[in-house]
Amino acid sequence: MYSVTQRIRNIKQPWGGYIKCKDFSVTELSDGKELHSKENLHASLIGLAVDYLTRFVMGALPSDAFKISLLGASAVKEDKKATKLLHSIKGLDNDSIYNACKLVGYDVCVRAGMAGYKPVDEINADKATIENITIMVQRSVHFWKKYGPIVKDGFTFEGGYTPIVSTGDGDYLTQDTLWDFKVSKEEPKSKYTLQLLMYYLMGIHSVH
Repeated sequence: MYSVTQRIRNIKQPWGGYIKCKDFSVTELSDGKELHSKENLHASLIGLAVDYLTRFVMGALPSDAFKISLLGASAVKEDKKATKLLHSIKGLDNDSIYNACKLVGYDVCVRAGMAGYKPVDEINADKATIENITIMVQRSVHFWKKYGPIVKDGFTFEGGYTPIVSTGDGDYLTQDTLWDFKVSKEEPKSKYTLQLLMYYLMGIHSVH
């Protein structure tokens, strides 16, 4: 059994992908700010922190925004530590972002299994990383002011999973669009368009 992203890594797509990136149009939204070129955390942690903090500052309850992190903490029996980290997240101040980066370290226990878990005490975002996350969350909030409103976030696909793909959760839905948020300096790749296609198909078959 695989998650959506794990399954995609095992699929050899035709040249250009099942859905070609060149068929998408590009809309650039610029805030005039430059990100630091180096960060001291893995991109996956930064992506989760940006995603969950965006949901939080836009009004989601902390326990909802970081629900997968809390499930992961339960898996390693660190609920108390995770709850303390959660309560320390107040907004986009440095301490909140620092602790959010630690908290999302539990996600791997749910998304990829216990083998990938790294003690969250070892996750210590530096100044440049925190500043980058701040800017990216602000960009995300601006994006949703332009393209929202969001009708559902952090959604799953009950009824749409299969014996092969048993887990996977989408980022955002607006009235007529499925959105997947990435933190990347690269252009979109075919694995990202396949991820969107899988979410779309799973969504059609799901109870939602």
